[in-house]
Amino acid sequence: MRSADDIAAKLLGAPYGSLDERTRKVARHVAERRHIARNLPEEFASASTRGARAADAVARFGGSWVFIALFALTMVVWVILNSWVLIKHDESFDPYPYILLNLFLSMLAAIQAPIILMSQNRQSEKDRVNAEHDYEVNLKAELEIMLLHDKVDLLREGQWHELLALQNEQLKLLQDCCRRGPHAARRRKSPDRAACAPGPRQSVARRAGR
Repeated sequence: MRSADDIAAKLLGAPYGSLDERTRKVARHVAERRHIARNLPEEFASASTRGARAADAVARFGGSWVFIALFALTMVVWVILNSWVLIKHDESFDPYPYILLNLFLSMLAAIQAPIILMSQNRQSEKDRVNAEHDYEVNLKAELEIMLLHDKVDLLREGQWHELLALQNEQLKLLQDCCRRGPHAARRRKSPDRAACAPGPRQSVARRAGR
């Protein structure tokens, strides 16, 4: 198992001490063979406070069509109600140009804007953490692939050496067979000639027959 210093020097081309914190974390995880992926939504959900969750809910509701429809309906009802009161009683609680309505809308905007900014800051923090996590995962995957390439190259070199050694042994055996081939053929032919040569009894019998 390689150390984090070896991985930083060989794969990243820099000393371990000169790397930033995220890169050193990746080098340590690669050296220790530990996973680096995390469940970020669950971590954010467990670390969020009630205020943060409330800000997210207000931002979601404020950016929905439901809020726009309710907002438009409220203004229409306000105008109709003021007109009806004006017709019935010759005066209204919020005459044109509806200063009281403008006051309520200004207060709503003053309260809603900071809450939406809080939610946006929280979302920006989530995006930053997600980007850092993606960088760590991608860097670790790249380093693991480089290590796999090194292992495959080592295996291939070992197989080439084994094949070369086996080929050399086969060549030696073939050369020995080629050297022993003529001598073995001569030895096999000499007993056949001796068997084919006539013996003394066969020669005497042939003479008697003549």
